[in-house]
Amino acid sequence: MDLLLELKEIHKKTPSKILLVVLDGVGGLPREPGGPTELAAAHTPNLDRLAAEANLGLFTPVAPGIAPGSGPGHLSIFGYDPFKYRVGRGVLSALGLGVPLGSDDVAVRGNFATLAPDGTVKDRRAGRPSTEENRRVLSKLRAAISAIEDVRIDLYTESEHRFALVLRGPGLGDRVTDTDPQTTGVPPREARAEDPADERSAKTARILNRFVELAREALKDEPVINGVLLRGASKKPAFPTLGEVAGLTPAAVASYPMYRGVAELVGMVPLPLSEGEEDPDRPRTKLEALKVHWSDYDFFYLHFKKTDSKGEDGDFEGKVARIELFDALLPELLALSPDVVLITGDHSTPAVFRAHSWHPVPVLLWGPYLRTDAARRFTEDEAVKGSLGHLVGPVLLPLMLAQAGKLQKYGA
Repeated sequence: MDLLLELKEIHKKTPSKILLVVLDGVGGLPREPGGPTELAAAHTPNLDRLAAEANLGLFTPVAPGIAPGSGPGHLSIFGYDPFKYRVGRGVLSALGLGVPLGSDDVAVRGNFATLAPDGTVKDRRAGRPSTEENRRVLSKLRAAISAIEDVRIDLYTESEHRFALVLRGPGLGDRVTDTDPQTTGVPPREARAEDPADERSAKTARILNRFVELAREALKDEPVINGVLLRGASKKPAFPTLGEVAGLTPAAVASYPMYRGVAELVGMVPLPLSEGEEDPDRPRTKLEALKVHWSDYDFFYLHFKKTDSKGEDGDFEGKVARIELFDALLPELLALSPDVVLITGDHSTPAVFRAHSWHPVPVLLWGPYLRTDAARRFTEDEAVKGSLGHLVGPVLLPLMLAQAGKLQKYGA
């Protein structure tokens, strides 16, 4: 069942404000049996106080056993069935960068990588270079690769090791496999059309494989960034917006382009962030953007990335520190007086796993109409005690709307 269709019939406009906080990849695992997860190890007095007043539960964004990508995980949180509303990572990156996409364009997410002398992947993220270093290396690729066959090649810096590649030309398809093997010690994969009979996607795959070859040649003298990995080839889909289905005027506060892109895809306005903060997650500038625009919108999506990045790096203590950094900001967020607050993650990224995982993430819902709850901390173990139970799929949006008084009765 597509809940969006039902919400479209029963939503109503109210002045109440909803704050949705996504701590990317916040779910974790203990480093040793019986030990704490990153959330449990963190000192979070402010989250603890909020949890004592809220309802908690566990949340599986897509389905049990499925480790979500950031796109499906976020779409589920926003109320979109990720099995129905599909979009590739390339489109999300391009939209988040403000890149215009025509109906025939194909966008692809790229990683700069370090390849070993034998051609295997040594580091999928090339040591997480600075964004400035990304720009320098990407300029070399632009100079070396402007077109392949009759297809124009446009390249855009995203952040750190990430870049966006847009193919513009006739006869392109987007049903193409990734070249990123998602692991080290093996060679990059060859892009292929998912259906060999799909000539358009076969052309795209051929172009991408040639781009990988040319990129490796152009970067052969680079000591660290000497290869590229590609994934998420996609064309821009047309989704119903949160304004259309839920009557919301939503805004997004995110610094990384991919998350601004997925927000824009569902009709959120990506708020501008001021420059100057060295932290790439830019927590202070995000808080300032919320304060400046608080009266302009009734739904705010606030994203923090580095909980996920630290998990992918295997940095348990670093992830704990990012959780504690958010906790320190929480009183200022609550001082804005949102009517409803929901805090969760789009997936788990345990530091011991170094990747997205299938483990449920805790979810915290604070609002005016709550039942008594036994949970007292925003942790995985405490969430098990919570009255929300174990939620699966795109069910968080109606819970937020109901707490905010934005839903009418369903049926007679």
